[in-house]
Amino acid sequence: MIETQKFKVVALKKRNKISSEFSMASLTDMIFLLLIFFMLNSAVVAPSSLNLKLPGTTRSKIETNSKTPDVKVNRNGRFYLNGKRITPFDLDSKLGKQAANSSKQLDITISPEANTPIKHVAYIMNIAMKYEINAILAAEE
Repeated sequence: MIETQKFKVVALKKRNKISSEFSMASLTDMIFLLLIFFMLNSAVVAPSSLNLKLPGTTRSKIETNSKTPDVKVNRNGRFYLNGKRITPFDLDSKLGKQAANSSKQLDITISPEANTPIKHVAYIMNIAMKYEINAILAAEE
């Protein structure tokens, strides 16, 4: 006997529907993680700049030591140490010798002429930083 088998045709439905929605939760998580990353990195990175002590204003009269070297620079980049013209190289060596011979930390005043380019003042500040000299910037208004 031959039996005939009857097959049922069953319509298969897709169970996975494609959703057209976008979840913002993962995006906000990523932004939060990036924020934390940049905050931590900005605290670690040290700026490469000069450590300056900016002057304040005062009305009281301050006594200065007449032995304090005065470094002046004009708009054209001419340097003067205690009123005598000096080359930038000689300024470096003289301040280095004075700092080495001083029993305490050497103090100098930097007196740039009005509208002097910053690079000339920064050169003197670099010398002061190199020899650990206290530099007082006496700028004109």
